[in-house]
Amino acid sequence: MKLEDALFNWLQIKLVANARPDDGAAQDTVLFFAQILTEDHGLTEFAIAKTDNTMIHVTYEKDGRTKLQLYPRERCEQLLTDIEANPKYN
Repeated sequence: MKLEDALFNWLQIKLVANARPDDGAAQDTVLFFAQILTEDHGLTEFAIAKTDNTMIHVTYEKDGRTKLQLYPRERCEQLLTDIEANPKYN
């Protein structure tokens, strides 16, 4: 899995886990993608730095350098929207 894809997947499930703190599956999946980011891609830090009207800013550190990746907010929030719209998960 490419770094950008792993970071996006982590971000999507992180948004779900933040919105649904009692959702054990979401919490476990955040840890799974965090493990991929640290073990497979060598990231030492990664976090949501900022959210504005259109983008979510994610910072991460690799090889001692801090980098910034931007993702479209609507695309990132789609998983949470889909989960919340499905009565099976509520």
